[in-house]
Amino acid sequence: MRASDRAYGALLDEIQSGALSPGTVLGEVEQSARLGVSRTPLREALRRLIADGLVVQQSPRVLVVSGFDVADIRALFEARRAFEESAARLAAARGDHAEFRSLADAFGDADLGDDAAVDAYYALISRFDAAVDAAVDNPYLTSALRTVRTHLARARRLARDNDARLRASVSEHRLIAAAIADGDADLAAHATHVHLHHALGAILASLPEGTS
Repeated sequence: MRASDRAYGALLDEIQSGALSPGTVLGEVEQSARLGVSRTPLREALRRLIADGLVVQQSPRVLVVSGFDVADIRALFEARRAFEESAARLAAARGDHAEFRSLADAFGDADLGDDAAVDAYYALISRFDAAVDAAVDNPYLTSALRTVRTHLARARRLARDNDARLRASVSEHRLIAAAIADGDADLAAHATHVHLHHALGAILASLPEGTS
């Protein structure tokens, strides 16, 4: 793996997990030493994060982790509704129904008993997302979805400890996958809409009181 890819992956994970919080200054010297890479690959990694919208130029010499507040979360979900509902419709029309039937069964069997099981559930969601992307077969839409998912990880972690919400999410994903497997575009889009409505509500409810 190239040094720039390694640095990008490490910083991306830390931003998405919240280890690097909004407003954190990303000094080249400090980050190069911390990540064990030279400044040239670090700069390349930072340029990619700027393109992702996860890092911003605060001043000519200062880069910081971008903010992520209630307004950002609401805007993110506006985009999710537009892109994911369209993707669900297209996947129902174009996708491999047997593959989505298998995914629906996997969601039905999902266990959330411990942290490892929750991680496995998120991995299953990633498999589902990849299957939707392949079914849609539209580079413009899948590129937009990838951008949304990059930021979604920052919002999703806020609801991770909500056991009731996670269990409801499993059922919602199973219904979406089953609707796609049945080729029912209207139900797939509607189930996606309902899932996103509940997900946004849970995330906003998870925020500390007084969060802007």
